[in-house]
Amino acid sequence: MPATPTGRTTDDARTETAAGPVPCRVVVCRDCCCGSPKVTGVDHAAQTARLRAQVPVRVSACLDVCDQANVIVVQPSAEGRAAGARPVWLGLVNDPDATEDIAGWARAGGPGVAPRPDILDLYAITPPRRRTAP
Repeated sequence: MPATPTGRTTDDARTETAAGPVPCRVVVCRDCCCGSPKVTGVDHAAQTARLRAQVPVRVSACLDVCDQANVIVVQPSAEGRAAGARPVWLGLVNDPDATEDIAGWARAGGPGVAPRPDILDLYAITPPRRRTAP
């Protein structure tokens, strides 16, 4: 079964930690296609490290959108979730500039807190559970 990143609701006790509110987080797919030599010319380890240097990162098994490799999901913080934000799925993130844009947006607060840079609209994809059959 593919992994799917899920956000937390505002009534979830895990929206707070001992250090304060749960921050914006990033999930990177690193399984059969994403993070593999199948996507050529990308330093996958450097991409993950760059994101990890800015925000909390979780490495996931297959997110089931292999045709969009490399897939990154930006999950809202507790504050963003309280504002009604949902996770933002981004595909074909194979350019260091896109990684920088994602890192900067997530560091600024991410979904529901900071406006998404317009350039990231080019990478937005529909999560697999929301797709409809043709």
